[in-house]
Amino acid sequence: MNDSSASDGAKTPQSLFASRRKLYVRAVKGTFQNWRVALVIFTQIVFLGLPWLTWGDRQAFLLDLVSRKFYLFGVVFWPQDIIYLTAVLIVSAYSLFLFTAIAGRLWCGYACPQTVYTELLMWIEHAVEGNRNARMKLDAAPWSANKVTRKLLKHGLWLLVALWTGVTFVGYFTPIRQLVTLLPFGVSGWSLFWILFYGGMVYFLAGLLREQVCKYMCPYARFQSAMFDRDTMIITYDAARGEPRGARNRKTDLKEAQLGHCIDCDLCIQACPTGIDIRNGLQYECIGCAACIDACDEVMKKMNYPLGLVRYTTENAIAGGYSKKEIWRRMFRLRTLIYATILLAIIMAVAVSLWSRNALKVDVLRDRGVMAREASPGVIENVYRLQIINTDERAHQFIIEAAGLPGMEIGGIEQPISVDGASRRTVPLSVRFKLPREGWEPGMYPMKFTVQATGEKALQREEKSTFMVPEN
Repeated sequence: MNDSSASDGAKTPQSLFASRRKLYVRAVKGTFQNWRVALVIFTQIVFLGLPWLTWGDRQAFLLDLVSRKFYLFGVVFWPQDIIYLTAVLIVSAYSLFLFTAIAGRLWCGYACPQTVYTELLMWIEHAVEGNRNARMKLDAAPWSANKVTRKLLKHGLWLLVALWTGVTFVGYFTPIRQLVTLLPFGVSGWSLFWILFYGGMVYFLAGLLREQVCKYMCPYARFQSAMFDRDTMIITYDAARGEPRGARNRKTDLKEAQLGHCIDCDLCIQACPTGIDIRNGLQYECIGCAACIDACDEVMKKMNYPLGLVRYTTENAIAGGYSKKEIWRRMFRLRTLIYATILLAIIMAVAVSLWSRNALKVDVLRDRGVMAREASPGVIENVYRLQIINTDERAHQFIIEAAGLPGMEIGGIEQPISVDGASRRTVPLSVRFKLPREGWEPGMYPMKFTVQATGEKALQREEKSTFMVPEN
């Protein structure tokens, strides 16, 4: 709070923060709304359906944190494959940069989980409480059985959607078929916590906070301008065509009335999920959903005016009157070409790496307790632990060999070593080296282990290590 002096000398308190004004978003129809509906349906089919797909005898997509294995259809990733997660994050970042530089906040408007679930919960709200005017009347009316019933039904359906979303989210980390059979009382503590936490976030953020998340909590809204330039496609109001705005009927002569095409109906504001007036120019609150375009185009059709008073275009196109061909040509400018080149190079590198990925991984650890010892007169022995990781889904048998010093032999194990599919096995073994008669200088000597699957030359891995020869 802040005190300011009034004209009569009295001090009146003033709030530094504006209270939230509840938005009653108007439902619209049009091309962009159809795209939003399609994206909501598509993303939910993928999100809700992916955990239920099977691959062989297991879940096709499973992030098993307990056993530290990530199953992606026919590929199994281990902690040693962290480079691929890094690549995914880099590709996601550059994709965001590229799409934002070309066409603004497409991610926010059509695919962001906050947008998708807000839209989904608003559909439920519209179905239960009615259109915009009906919802405003319902909220303004005194409490009654009808009002209580509608409010309880709406929030109950929201909670069901949110909780099932939480179950699906946990189903990516715990086999979902097993998880569902344990509901509601057999679920482990951590699984239940994350179901309630994620579901609660969906209900709270998408159902209650809605536009407040995009306006005040999302960092992307704050730095998006760094990726925009005057050739970025954004939702723009054509002020030269629309102004001066004013109410009129369909038969009004615009030249005589000295009016532009905007009839000042405010439908673009009512349709906006963040409640902004796009006629005031580009604002960070705009999520690029294009609901205002659909709303305005409907009005333009009724008034027999050309469409596109509010449209996707660029600042340079508005200022220079560019054609669509010129707008598309300017999309492929230096910035977007750099983003696209880097993105394509990373994707190709990851694809090549995955294609040539070796399903065998080997880690070599020296036994710190027994660095080197004399196993028998003239024979030096070093002890190691080899961790063999078979990322293939089939079991394999492996032969281990050691090389580096003449006559090296492996002991302490029976070969071949059997390792089940998508599993690891730690193999303790010893490497022996017989000293020649003329002696051998003490020290650390380079060597390597070769692990190869029997009958499969491609499934082979070489790992470097050292062999220690102690002083006499």
